[in-house]
Amino acid sequence: MAAIGSLNPPHFFSSTAIAADRSSLRSPSSCRTSSFSSSRLSGDKISSASFVTRRRTGSRVPVTVSPKSVSDSKNSQTCLDPDASQSVLGIILGGGAGTRLYPLTKKRAKPAVPLGANYRLIDIPVSNCLNSNISKIYVLTQFNSASLNRHLSRAYASNMGGYKNEGFVEVLAAQQSPENPNWFQGTADAVRQYLWLFEEHNVLEFLILAGDHLYRMDYERFIQAHRETDADITVAALPMDEKRATAFGLMKIDEEGRIIEFAEKPKGEQLKAMKVDTTILGLDEERAKEMPYIASMGIYVVSKDVMLNLLKDQFPGANDFGSEVIPGATSIGLRVQAYLYDGYWEDIGTIEAFYNANLGITKKPVPDFSFYDRSAPIYTQPRYLPPSKMLDADVTDSVIGEGCVIKNCKIHHSVVGLRSCIAEGAVIEDSLLMGADYYETDADRRLLAAKGSVPIGIGKNTHIKRAIIDKNARIGDNVKIINSDNIQEAARETEGYFIKSGIVTVIKDALIPSGSII
Repeated sequence: MAAIGSLNPPHFFSSTAIAADRSSLRSPSSCRTSSFSSSRLSGDKISSASFVTRRRTGSRVPVTVSPKSVSDSKNSQTCLDPDASQSVLGIILGGGAGTRLYPLTKKRAKPAVPLGANYRLIDIPVSNCLNSNISKIYVLTQFNSASLNRHLSRAYASNMGGYKNEGFVEVLAAQQSPENPNWFQGTADAVRQYLWLFEEHNVLEFLILAGDHLYRMDYERFIQAHRETDADITVAALPMDEKRATAFGLMKIDEEGRIIEFAEKPKGEQLKAMKVDTTILGLDEERAKEMPYIASMGIYVVSKDVMLNLLKDQFPGANDFGSEVIPGATSIGLRVQAYLYDGYWEDIGTIEAFYNANLGITKKPVPDFSFYDRSAPIYTQPRYLPPSKMLDADVTDSVIGEGCVIKNCKIHHSVVGLRSCIAEGAVIEDSLLMGADYYETDADRRLLAAKGSVPIGIGKNTHIKRAIIDKNARIGDNVKIINSDNIQEAARETEGYFIKSGIVTVIKDALIPSGSII
């Protein structure tokens, strides 16, 4: 059992301070100068002679690509010139309505869904950006963005970057304009609708990220690979075995790691045709045999002028990056490069994936994803909650968030979110409890009891197994949420729950009366 607290930045923290801490670990002599070494700062204007010349003339210098420049090697060092905080704009795509994650997205945007007891999904890409010295970050969303706005404003103070290097994390919601009266039609369309704002930023590259992925990545290496390989677009790629490959969009590369072909969820002979030599991207021979496919992670570095050209001129009607813009860029002869990321990565797009990703942090001896990496912490909003209190509780293989009160009960292989209150005799197994947004006072509880209602939390002698309990749920006494009939799919919204992939999900603010059996 492990108890975790939020890894909070100071209320007015500086992302440059993070970079300073990290860069102090590097020896100046070990920094490899990237192909942007001729870049210079002209007043406040970033310019790069090699960048401008190459774009104007269209000519290219032959590129010698080493595995280091196309893979996320732990041993490689980065020395970006110009610095990422000045030259890169992070754009996090919040995704659509999140119908596959419903009912978790009933009252919140997908990036605002709670994760790992103390966090929210959006904390992952934002923290990866800050740890990679990228402090200018926009989050694009169009559904239920109130809780996302609130979380970001509380978690990431407005003057993150400090004077002269003003960092920010801002939400951009879909809006109507004279030019475009429509909602976001897809990932590329969302970026296109805000190009007028993005192009005002004096940067060299746009870093396009997804708001619903769980992984830890150093984007500075990603950007350095983009610059070293003289790429127009660089796509983060995940090595895949044959079993998983059929569920992803696959890419084929040449001997320099340049992407030459795409296939969406191929099967049979079409799948075999997408095999690639992943040693080109830095995998050793044994791993390359196990993982002969590469899948797009939906994460891109795009040179600014290339992005403007593609979305405005080349493909003004394209709505999606993965299926339209990126394949289109290869077809018109742009250099689209693959960058291998060989680490834990999970697309949290479904209830089952979300459930497995959360319980994966309880895995022994090493969790699938660790929140304990002090070299690259995951930040969240400071809530100033007291330590969790456990009174005669039997807790095994579980993660407990801040501010919980857990009485004489049994918890096994579960994640218990902040402010959770669990009463005597309860049994929680293989479950995710998201906790609560606030505490109820003793007076509140007495009033609820007088009305015959149920307080927030888990009641006495309640048994919960293989379930997700959303925030502020009121579970009465002697309730059984165990899906004993093994029902795979059921929609019982009026009764306060859904079942998807056999996992019972109790809706946010739902009331499950005492004695109920689900």
